[in-house]
Amino acid sequence: MSLRLLLVPDGFDGDRLDSALARMTGLSRSRVGELCGAGGVRRDGEALTKSARLRAGDLLEVDLPDPRPAEPVPTPVEGMELLYEDEDIVVVDKPAGVAAHPSMGWDGPDVLGALKAMRVRVATSGASERQGIVSRLDVGTSGVMIVAKGERAYSVLKRAFREHTVDKVYHALVQGHLDPSSGTIDAPIGRHPSREWKMAIIEGGRESITHYDVIEAMPGACLAEIHLETGRTHQIRVHMAAVGHPCVGDATYGADPAMSVRTGLIRQWLHARELGITHPITGERMVFTSDYPSDLIHALDVLRLP
Repeated sequence: MSLRLLLVPDGFDGDRLDSALARMTGLSRSRVGELCGAGGVRRDGEALTKSARLRAGDLLEVDLPDPRPAEPVPTPVEGMELLYEDEDIVVVDKPAGVAAHPSMGWDGPDVLGALKAMRVRVATSGASERQGIVSRLDVGTSGVMIVAKGERAYSVLKRAFREHTVDKVYHALVQGHLDPSSGTIDAPIGRHPSREWKMAIIEGGRESITHYDVIEAMPGACLAEIHLETGRTHQIRVHMAAVGHPCVGDATYGADPAMSVRTGLIRQWLHARELGITHPITGERMVFTSDYPSDLIHALDVLRLP
């Protein structure tokens, strides 16, 4: 275990500790509950229960678990489907709550561990904990994701993502109504200067360009199709929040808690809808799509009501 100090952001004011800390650290709610039961989460020196309510500005002392093994552990993931597989690539439909690969502070399932459980071979290129990974999705983002199975495929796909020749299409349900209904957000993104688990628009950050088109408006929210020209960490979430329209359910970036409760969302409404690539070996143009999962469909149905 290692001690870490965490400041509770405004978006988590009034939230239960297990829910908020899970989103702040990437740990599962059940693992946070175990930490609380062992006295591993404290405020002003007092151990907190998992149901304790947090206040914005609280400083938490958290005994975080040691890092996971460097290599993925075979772990079946319910609901993760293979959309396509050949000798060179595998395309998955990633559920929310699943990381792309093992990482420090995350003890939940990951795509590489799930593929290992399915006996799907991946490339050995890259760091040991993320071999074959050419592009990632956030834990709380669902949808289509590609992994390289061969070394040449890994190299070609990494270059394609780096040179922005891959078509990445997301759908995001955001609060309010985007005006204009079609536009581009061009603002540099970097690590938040005081909250290391967040990203932010900062001077000197990396170039980040997001194109959006509203495809449906409803009371209090709108559904947008988003094309990424770049692929920064949390890019869509940061850009939408910056223009005053955070993704519904995204407490980290200022979503309305009341709307989250109303829709039942415990993660951001953000889905990797489509991925278009040139096959790294054959040169064939390929497009893969992912349907909305049930939690996102439910939120849409709720917000469509007058």
